[in-house]
Amino acid sequence: MQIVRWCLTLALALLLGVGLPAAPAAAAMVILGGGAVIVVNGDSYCTLTTIGHDRAGDVVGFTGAKYGGPGATVAIAGTDTTVGTVVDTNGDLGYAVIKLDAPDLLPVSDYAGISINGIGPDLAFDSAACKWGPSTPGICGRITTPFGPRVNLLAQFDPGDVGAPVTTDGLLTGMAYAGGMTIGNKFSPPRLLTHLTKIGAILDAVNARDGPGSGFVPIGS
Repeated sequence: MQIVRWCLTLALALLLGVGLPAAPAAAAMVILGGGAVIVVNGDSYCTLTTIGHDRAGDVVGFTGAKYGGPGATVAIAGTDTTVGTVVDTNGDLGYAVIKLDAPDLLPVSDYAGISINGIGPDLAFDSAACKWGPSTPGICGRITTPFGPRVNLLAQFDPGDVGAPVTTDGLLTGMAYAGGMTIGNKFSPPRLLTHLTKIGAILDAVNARDGPGSGFVPIGS
């Protein structure tokens, strides 16, 4: 008799559409990769340089250090989705390390057509490289100053380009952090520049600190 009563109650609930709890909505997959536009500290737009795992097994990424120190939140632009927190910065080289811990995060090596298949060699004088910022993705130029950890790329720098990955043949070779212009003369007009830090210098500094991001390997390597 109890089974019959329960079945009648269930049938009535289904008929009226009431009385049964709704199933929880599935969490949306968060896809993230180098070249994604992110918001640091709630109001500063920049670009994720790359994503991968560090020695501790954490999912980490890099961007420019201009907009937020340790503890600053990181979200995907155009959404309310917080994906991580800045855990370390280096003002001399202009980078920030982000720990990415959003549920259902899917790190990818090819994000919106921007492929990062590993770490490339140091940029040399007159070598070709391409910057993947949100306004002008895939704009390419030549390296003009090869000495030291910071070099110049003959390519314009646009809003949101802080942290933008710089690649050569699909390999990550640098991170954009600012823009400038060459000094022109009567033989050559001024030309727009992107200032960038070599990725090798960034990873060497991160490894020397032996903290978050050390032992970094990008997704897809």
